Amino acid sequence: MIEEENDDLNSIDSNPNEESQETITRITGMYKDWFLDYASYVILERAVPAIEDGFKPVQRRIMHSMKDLDDGRYNKVANIVGHTMQYHPHGDASIADAMVQIGQKDLLIDTQGNWGNILTGDRAAASRYIEARISKFGLDVVFNPKITEWQASYDGRRKEPVNLPVMFPLLLAQGGEGIAVGLSTKILPHNFIELIDASIKHLQGKRFTILPDFPTAGIADFSNYNDGLRGGKVRVRAKIAQVDKNTLAITEIPFGTTTSSLIDSILKTNDKGKIKVKKIEDNTAAEVEILIHLPSGLSPDKTIDALYAFTSCESSISPLGCVIEDNKPLFVGVTEMLRRSTDNTVQLLKQELEIKLNEFEEQWHFASLERIFIENRIYRDIEEEETWEGVISAIDKGLKPHIKHLKRAITEDDIVRLTEIRIKRISKFDIDKAQQKIDALEDSIAEIKHHLAHLIEYAITYFTRLKKDYGEGRERKTEIRTFDDVDATKVVIRNTKLYVNREEGFIGTSLRKNEYVCDCSDIDDIIVFTKEGKMMVTKVDTKTFIGKDIIHVAVFKKKDKRTIYNMIYRDGKSGPSYIKRFAVTSITRDKDYDLANGNKGSVVLYFSANPNGEAEVITVNLRQAGSIKKLKWDIDFADILIKGRVSKGNLVTKYSVKRVELKEKGVSTLKPRKIWFDDAVQRLNVDGRGELVGEFRGEDKLLIINQSGMIKTVMPEVTMHFDDDMIVMEKWIPKKPISAIYFNGEKELYYVKRFLIENEGKEESFISEHPNSQLEIVSTDWKPMAEIVFAKERGKERKDNLEINLEEFINIKGVNALGNQLTKDKVNQINLLEPIPFEAPKEKPADEIEVIDETEISTNDSNNKKNNNKSNSDDQIDNSDIDEEGQITLF
Repeated sequence: MIEEENDDLNSIDSNPNEESQETITRITGMYKDWFLDYASYVILERAVPAIEDGFKPVQRRIMHSMKDLDDGRYNKVANIVGHTMQYHPHGDASIADAMVQIGQKDLLIDTQGNWGNILTGDRAAASRYIEARISKFGLDVVFNPKITEWQASYDGRRKEPVNLPVMFPLLLAQGGEGIAVGLSTKILPHNFIELIDASIKHLQGKRFTILPDFPTAGIADFSNYNDGLRGGKVRVRAKIAQVDKNTLAITEIPFGTTTSSLIDSILKTNDKGKIKVKKIEDNTAAEVEILIHLPSGLSPDKTIDALYAFTSCESSISPLGCVIEDNKPLFVGVTEMLRRSTDNTVQLLKQELEIKLNEFEEQWHFASLERIFIENRIYRDIEEEETWEGVISAIDKGLKPHIKHLKRAITEDDIVRLTEIRIKRISKFDIDKAQQKIDALEDSIAEIKHHLAHLIEYAITYFTRLKKDYGEGRERKTEIRTFDDVDATKVVIRNTKLYVNREEGFIGTSLRKNEYVCDCSDIDDIIVFTKEGKMMVTKVDTKTFIGKDIIHVAVFKKKDKRTIYNMIYRDGKSGPSYIKRFAVTSITRDKDYDLANGNKGSVVLYFSANPNGEAEVITVNLRQAGSIKKLKWDIDFADILIKGRVSKGNLVTKYSVKRVELKEKGVSTLKPRKIWFDDAVQRLNVDGRGELVGEFRGEDKLLIINQSGMIKTVMPEVTMHFDDDMIVMEKWIPKKPISAIYFNGEKELYYVKRFLIENEGKEESFISEHPNSQLEIVSTDWKPMAEIVFAKERGKERKDNLEINLEEFINIKGVNALGNQLTKDKVNQINLLEPIPFEAPKEKPADEIEVIDETEISTNDSNNKKNNNKSNSDDQIDNSDIDEEGQITLF
C-alpha cells in the first residue's frame, strides 16, 4: 500500500502540468542507524541491570565512587554525586535519585539524615543535607579490586569497573525496574535470608523455590508468579484488621503504593458511592496505621472486601525478568537468575582464593630466600664485587646450593629484592621467628588449597556466614496467602435505586415517578420476567425497555442455585396450562429467553421468586365450561421437581384457567447448605474446599471464640473475615454449653465457668476485662475434661496433676458470671483432655417435606436440542447455559 502511494506521488512530480508538486525524501537510513543506536544505548547503559552484578550503570558508578571516597566516615551525598559525575555522563539529579533508591533498600548504603519514607511516599531531603557511606555488607560482598575487570570512563580520564565482583544475588534482593526503548524490566525484590537458603540448596543440588518479599509487607498471592517471567501475575493486598464494629485499621500496604495514594483511592471510591466511609485517619510514622471509620450499621467484613475490590488495597503486579548478558537483553526467570548468581559467586570465590594462594606462595618464596640469604651469609659474597652484574651473579651463585626445595626458579627480581634488605634487619634476624613465619604461610597455603579442592563446601560456608552476620532482622515481611476472588457485586454499596414501569415495560434508575423496586449499584445485573413468559438479564442503566407487562424484577445473582422460581403458564392462546420450578444460574446478557414453550399468545398465570427454594400451596380455579366437574383444586409446589428453566413442565389442565390464588406460604425444599472453611485463604465457602463446618439452614449461626476471650454468633457468609486469634469456629448449637478456664488478672487466680450464649449476634467478653486476664482453655464439648499441672513451690513437694470434669465442677451460669475458683495453689499449666463420651441430642428436622439438593438442580433437561439461534451479544455473563431450548421432555 505504501509503495502504491509513493508511485502515485512520483507520477505527480513528473507531470509539469500539475500546479502543486511534492518531493519525497526517504529517511530509512537515518532512522535505522540513529534510532537503533539510541535504543541500544538506553537498553544497555541506562534502564536494564546486568546479570553479572545486578547493577544498572548509574548504580555501579555510584558504588564505585563511594568506594573511592570511603574512609569509614559519612560523606555528603552531594559530594558523592559530584564524584560520580566523573564516571556517569548525565545530570546530578538522576544520580541523586538513583542513590536514594539504593539507600531506601537498606542493604548496601548506611544512611544518615532524611532519606524519605517508602511507606508514605515522602521524598528524601536535598543531597546537601543527607550523608552516606558503604554498609559493612556492601564492603563485604561488592568490592575486590584484584578480581575486578576495568575499563576507561566515558571521557578516558579514569578507570571504572565493567562489572563489580558481587558475591551475592543482589539483583533479586533489591529488585529492579526500568523502561527502555521497546523494552522494560520488572524484577521484584526477594527475601535476604530465603535467597541465601536457596543459594545453599542450589550448591547442594537440591530444588528450591523463591518468592518475592516486599519492604512494605502486606499480603501476596504468588500462585501465578510464573517464576518472574513475562505473563506472570502477583496479587498484593493491604493488611486490614477490624478494630471494632465501626473501625478498620490498615497496618500494612501493598507493594507499589503509599499511604497517600491508598487513602486517595479510598476517598475516590467513596465519592463514587461504591463504599461508605465516615472518616480516615493517617497515623503512619515508622509503621503504617490508617484508621477507617465506618458509618453505623455497615458491615466491616463487607467493607473489607469492598476495599479490596474497588481501591488500591489490592493491586496486581506483572513481573518481567529481563537482564543484560553479553551486551544483549536476556529474558530469564528468577530461579535461573539465582542459579547464575550463585555459580558466579563460586567462580569469584575461586578467583579470590587463587589470588590469595599466589600471594601466599610468593610470600613463602621470598621468606625462604631471605632466610637462605641471611642464614648462609650470602650477603658477604657481594662485598668485593664492583659491578651490579657482579653482585647479581654472586648472589645467584651463593643461592644455588640451597634452593632445591623452592617451588619455582629464582628470577632477577627476586635477587634485586634481596639486595634491598636493610643491614638493621639482617643484624636482628631471628631464625626461629623466620621459620615460624614460613610455617604459618605453609598452613595458609594448605588451607587455601583445601578450599579450592572443596570449593562448593567453601561457598556454602561463605553463604552461611553471610546469613549469620547480616541476616538478623531481615525475616520475611510479606505474608504468603492464596486469595479468593472478591465478587464485586456482593460487596458494592447499593448506591442507587431501581424503579420499574410494569405496564410500559421499562426499568431503570431514572424512573423516579414509577414503582420503586430495590436499592442497587451501577455494576449490578437485573433479572426481569414479563407476563408473556419472557425473561431477560440486563445491566443497570438509567432507562431500559424490556417488554410490556413486567411481573418480576430483582438484582440477578450469578450461579445462584438457591433462588427458585415457581411458575404456571398457558401455552399459546388456548392451549393447556403447565407448572414448572426452575433456577436461573447463568445466561447471556440482554437476550430474550422464552420460558413458556415459545408459542404465540402464551401468558403467565402465576409466578413467584423464592430466595431459599420455598414451595407454596396454590389454588387453581377453572372457568365454567361444558361438563367440567372439578372447577377448583390445590397444588403444592413441593410436589414439583426443580428442573431447568427451558423445561416444559407438568400439565396442570387442558381447560381454561380463570385464576390462580396463593393458599399457603411454603417452606424451603432445599437441603441444608454445607459450608466449608478453607484455612489457606481464611474464608468460608460452599465449594467443598477445606474442612466441613456443618450443614446450615436459614436460621443456623456460626459460633466464633477468640483467644482474647471474645465470643459471638453470626450468620455464615462467604464474605466473612476472621481474626488471627480465632480459636473456635463451629456451627452453633444453642443448648450446648461453653466451658472455659481463665486467669483473673484482678484476683490473680484461675476460675472455671460454663455458660450459654444469651445475646445472639452480639460480641461480648466472657473473661474479666482486667489487662492481665487471660483465657487458658475453652471447650464446646458436652462433657469436657481438663488437667491441672501444679508448679513446684519452694520448700514443698510438687502436687500431683489433677483431672477435673468441668460439667461436675460447676453449673451453667450466665456469660458475665465470674465462675468458680479453680484452685489456690500455684498452677504451671492447664491442658484440655479428651472429653467424656456423650451422645448429643439430635436436631429436630425443619419440616417433613422432601428436600432437594441444590447441587443437583439441572439448568437443562437431558433431551434438550440445541437452538440454532445464537446471540450476537458480546456482553456475556456465561456461555455454559446459552440457547439450549427446543423439544422438551415432561417431568
